[in-house]
Amino acid sequence: MQTGSLLKLTIATLIGVSLLVGLGVWQLQRLEWKEGIIARIEARTEREPMSLERALDIVRRYPNPDYFPVRVEGRFHHDRERYLYALSLEGEPGWHVITPLETVGGEVVLVDRGFVPEAMRDPVTRTQGQVEEVGAVTGLIRSPETPGIFIPENEPDRNQWFSRDLTAMGRSMFPGGTVEPIPFFLEARKSDVPGGLPLGGQTRLTLTNNHLQYALTWFCLAVVLVVVYAAYMWGALRGPRP
Repeated sequence: MQTGSLLKLTIATLIGVSLLVGLGVWQLQRLEWKEGIIARIEARTEREPMSLERALDIVRRYPNPDYFPVRVEGRFHHDRERYLYALSLEGEPGWHVITPLETVGGEVVLVDRGFVPEAMRDPVTRTQGQVEEVGAVTGLIRSPETPGIFIPENEPDRNQWFSRDLTAMGRSMFPGGTVEPIPFFLEARKSDVPGGLPLGGQTRLTLTNNHLQYALTWFCLAVVLVVVYAAYMWGALRGPRP
C-alpha cells in the first residue's frame, strides 16, 4: 500500500478515535449532570413539608421548584375534577384525578390526587374517596408542562387532558377567570383515602440514567477502531508473504 494512502488512513483513524472518545467524555459529563439531578430530587423529597406561603416563595426564587414537599389544608371541589391521561407506576393505563382544593386561607391549589383506572374514572364509582370535609394534603410541587410534538392536544370539552396545562385547566374549572389557581400543581403523596382511590404517590422519582453504558460503548468502539487500524497497518507494513 502506498505511503500516501497509509497517511490518509492514519488521519481518518485519528479523527474517528477522537470523535468516539469525545462522545464518551460527553456521556460522562451527562452522567455527572444526571446524578446531580437525581441527588437534588432525593434531597428535596426528604425535606419536611413546607407551608403554601413558603412554597410560593420557593417558586418565585427557584427556576425549577419541582419536588419540594408542601402541606395544605382545605376542602376539595370534587364537582370540578379533571382527568389527565397517564400510566400508573405499574404501567396500567388510566387517569390522574386533578381536583381544585380551596385552602382555609381562600387560595386554590390544583391537586393531582392520584391514579384511577379507566373503569373508575367516573366519580360515581368511587364515592367513598370524594371526601367533603376539610382535610390536610401533603404533596410535591410539580410545574405545568409544555406539550411535546408527540403528545396529543388536550380536549377540555371532553375533560380529557394529556399535558398539565395549568392555565387552561384552571379556566375550564372556573370559567370566566373568576379564580386564579396557585401557579403549580401539587402531586399528592400516598395516603389512606376511603375506598383506596384515587391512589396517590404516583410521582416518578427515578430518572433514566444510561449515560455510563453509553460512555463505555463509545470508548469500546474507539478501542476497536484502534485495534482494527493496528492490525491493518501491521499487515500492510509487513508486505505480502512469500
